[in-house]
Amino acid sequence: MKRVTFNNRGLEIVGELHLPDDFDEARSWTAIVLATPGSSVKEQIGRNYAGRLAQRGFLALTFDPAHQGESGGEPRDLEDPETRVEDIRCALDHLMTLPFVAEDRVGLLGVCAGGGYAVRAALTEHRFRAVGTVVGGDIGHAMRGMQDRKGLMDLLQAVGAQRTAEARGGEARREPWIPDSLEAAKAQGVTDQEVLAAVRFYREPPHRHSRSTNRLLFTSFGHILGFDPFSLVPELLVQPLQVIVGGERGATGQYEAGERLFQLAPNPDKAFIVVEGAGHYDMYHAPDYVDQAIEHLAPFFADRLAG
Repeated sequence: MKRVTFNNRGLEIVGELHLPDDFDEARSWTAIVLATPGSSVKEQIGRNYAGRLAQRGFLALTFDPAHQGESGGEPRDLEDPETRVEDIRCALDHLMTLPFVAEDRVGLLGVCAGGGYAVRAALTEHRFRAVGTVVGGDIGHAMRGMQDRKGLMDLLQAVGAQRTAEARGGEARREPWIPDSLEAAKAQGVTDQEVLAAVRFYREPPHRHSRSTNRLLFTSFGHILGFDPFSLVPELLVQPLQVIVGGERGATGQYEAGERLFQLAPNPDKAFIVVEGAGHYDMYHAPDYVDQAIEHLAPFFADRLAG
């Protein structure tokens, strides 16, 4: 694994390039860019998948999004889907500067919200020759679905008011993505099993990471709520596609989002794969389930990126 940096519109993006054990700079390698979930850092889900892909002979690049983790960008904790999509394009640009990367053999893998970001990038970035998603979601659709129409309008009104306050010198507002601990979740009366699974992964050992702040800049909602990664899929997604979902449906809507993406994709070279028994967050870290995903992803990328 090598620490790497690249640039997104003047911001330094910090990543990890995972290398096969037999890596040789004199050879030409197939590479995969990984787009990770909202609020995660490269040492979490990205490393789980990138490390396994490297064991299967790929170069795998995972990174902290702009405004998050070790990457640059102010304000901190911004989740702007369009910036996340540009991060992916810039990661690909970086790979194109490496003489040992085969420029016609680069794929893209997105997990959770990163799945939607990956699809959005692939619509117009055809240097990606194959696309995979794991519990891939449409963060805009998911966030809009959490509110009735009045709640949605009230939220947008609040975002506008917050932007006005900050423009006048007020402090930035940040909200927790999820409760900060299982104890906090219990105190808040949280019973939804997927939320509790998220808290166990992100906020409790061993997967908690100090640079995963669990804070969302409130004005991010203005970017997220208008984001739609799938609308142009029928027109522009030309690449082979593999959609992997967990068999346990829940509030994240990952199964339904995967079905929608699969149905919209026009290329007949596509697959919809269900990992039975796995919930959304199981697909982040549970070895049995992550290994099952890799067992599908590795041959898919190897075949479609054969050159």
